Amino acid sequence: MHTQRYSSAAMKMMNFHRNFLALQTPTNPPHMTNRACDVFINHRGIDTKRTIAGLLYDRLSRLNRQPFLDNKNMKPGDKLFDNIDNAIKNCKVGVTVFSPNYCKSYFCLHELALFMESNKKIIPIFCDIKPSQLAIVDDGKVPSKDLERFKFALEEAKYTLGFTFDSLKGNLSDVVTNVSDIVIESLTEMESKKQ
Repeated sequence: MHTQRYSSAAMKMMNFHRNFLALQTPTNPPHMTNRACDVFINHRGIDTKRTIAGLLYDRLSRLNRQPFLDNKNMKPGDKLFDNIDNAIKNCKVGVTVFSPNYCKSYFCLHELALFMESNKKIIPIFCDIKPSQLAIVDDGKVPSKDLERFKFALEEAKYTLGFTFDSLKGNLSDVVTNVSDIVIESLTEMESKKQ
């Protein structure tokens, strides 16, 4: 068995990186705090949870904001609709990450409709999809009342200025930084209007 030995300089560098990364991780996970979320991240998990949605959550957390992302803020035993509906109603801004499978999800469309019905500001990200490609397919499984809510919300969102991202050509870091900057700017404007 071969063991690798590191020089003292290499050990110092590895310790520096380890300590630096520890400082970048929020000390209190958001589900452990009682604060309302600042920004709700609406996304289709199979498309974007490990990319844009997760990275945006991490960046906003490091900027001392309270983002909501289902797998980060909820724990076993939580009631799905109650927690998500309350988070949307109490958030200040929504980020909607549209992706190829977004419109196939009842939950995504329900969340989007809640944003619109609550008159929340949303910041759309069109990830690997154009706004014109977003469409609801009526497969008969969704009640007609919900279908109408979803169609209205989707039409509103299509005509909201947002960001586009092509995962084959784009820089993920740039889009996460740009979206974070707009979220922070929006939150700052809202906070200054309250004063």
